[in-house]
Amino acid sequence: MTSRQTIPSVSVAVVRGNTVLLVKRARPPSQGVYAFPGGKVEAGESLETAAKRELLEETGLDAADLHPLIEIFIDGSVEGHPVDYRLAVFGARYIGGEAKADDDAETAAFYTLAEMETMPLVGSVFSVAQDLLQPDKKPLG
Repeated sequence: MTSRQTIPSVSVAVVRGNTVLLVKRARPPSQGVYAFPGGKVEAGESLETAAKRELLEETGLDAADLHPLIEIFIDGSVEGHPVDYRLAVFGARYIGGEAKADDDAETAAFYTLAEMETMPLVGSVFSVAQDLLQPDKKPLG
């Protein structure tokens, strides 16, 4: 059995008021599903630099106060992808401009948690958004 390649990647959860920025993915993996904007880390690039670049490429936005939130392993074989991804998710604060879909994003817009409840979302997007938008909310149980 051959080992699969794992590619470092990043995404950015940009908060504006009580909303968070999501893009509808235009290409696999997770085509047609909503996620935080992001992509692959380029050679020699820090995770934070890659996050800022991908945010700008996919949405035309810049953000402030980037900070690491969570790291997620994405098994590409689930969607028949030849590689796996190690995704570093960053949180950030919106500082201005209008989001526009570009690069490999089909749409780019800010959504509330209520709106996100009815949308097809990638993996942990909702729980990350909930942590960012409702930091004082305690889990039930």
